[in-house]
Amino acid sequence: MLIGIIGAPNKGKSTIFSAMTLVNAKIEDRPFTTISPNYGVAYVTTKCVDSELGVKCNPRNSICNNGTREIPVNVIDVAGLVPGAHLGKGMGNQFLNDLIQADALIQVVDLSGKTDEYGNPCDGCDPAKEVDMVRDELARWLAGILAKHMKGIARRQDGDIAIKEVLSGFNISLEQIRKAAEANFLSLNGIDWNEEDTYKFSDTLMRISKPTVIAANKLDMSSIEALENLRKRLEGYEVIGCSGAIELALRNAAKNGYIAYTPGSGSFEIKGKLSEEQEKALRLMQKYLAKYHTTGVQELINKTVFEVLGYIVVYPVEDENKYTDHNGNVLPDALLVKKGSTAKDLAEKIHSELATNMLYAINAKTKARIGKDYLLSNNDVIKIVSAAKK
Repeated sequence: MLIGIIGAPNKGKSTIFSAMTLVNAKIEDRPFTTISPNYGVAYVTTKCVDSELGVKCNPRNSICNNGTREIPVNVIDVAGLVPGAHLGKGMGNQFLNDLIQADALIQVVDLSGKTDEYGNPCDGCDPAKEVDMVRDELARWLAGILAKHMKGIARRQDGDIAIKEVLSGFNISLEQIRKAAEANFLSLNGIDWNEEDTYKFSDTLMRISKPTVIAANKLDMSSIEALENLRKRLEGYEVIGCSGAIELALRNAAKNGYIAYTPGSGSFEIKGKLSEEQEKALRLMQKYLAKYHTTGVQELINKTVFEVLGYIVVYPVEDENKYTDHNGNVLPDALLVKKGSTAKDLAEKIHSELATNMLYAINAKTKARIGKDYLLSNNDVIKIVSAAKK
């Protein structure tokens, strides 16, 4: 899974990326600070199933922090997108090419209205326009790619497969292509689309294949009224108010031992001796959390993975009675799988040979034998029984 962090320049993309990952992305108050993409690992959080089962887990592929399971996901922070990016303006072409493998996008906007769509200082700029601009650039970029290949696509009766071949590597499925065409009443058999048709199809396909969550950043410099107004104007989008700067400061303070803080929490505990300046800064952050209950950054990644992309958490085990793997690790792995996945899909995710030779599975919570087509639920603990040699 790959989550792309996008937006116009100087909106706080790299700050949010750094807060999520603690990777030291270059952060400056000027456009185009990010030139090459930054890659890192963020963690979605969920209540660990160990307390429900009355055991103490020792994770292998994730972290358990005071009963909260933290599961890694890959994140990319790309160069800022400006109007005309699809024509190569700004860092446009590089930006767009960096996004093709993303499963979902988090677009960072400046809720305070202090920067325009080019990242330059302003007063009273409209963050909703940033969303429209980025959506239009993404659609025009994709439409331009399809237009270059349209003669070849039009000669074929299997237009959906032809488009899939053109967009190979874009992490776009045949089902998504068919849905985008159907939504715009466009035929995929012997395609004869005009420029407007291609644009509408591309716009819909981008929305379907790269669903976007809006990070209304710099809430600490704005207001709840501005946030609610933006939500009304961006109906159909998930809009989350956040402060990347405060989250980054809190995570760094926790990393350095100054505070005890769990990402996503509405409070923290000051530890050790602080300078007067440090204590003052932390008191201001406490006031922010008292008002908003969270910085919003952890909610961004959780909302994107669990709600927008529709993933659930499943724990595979080898011993259904002790909930362990063959080394005795309790609940060693927490795997993210799509809602609607089956026990057979889980086996495939673990190892293809395990799936090929799968006989059945066991629900470790109930000890009941279940079939290959059993639909997984969130926090299921599952043993796969297979004829494959271990």
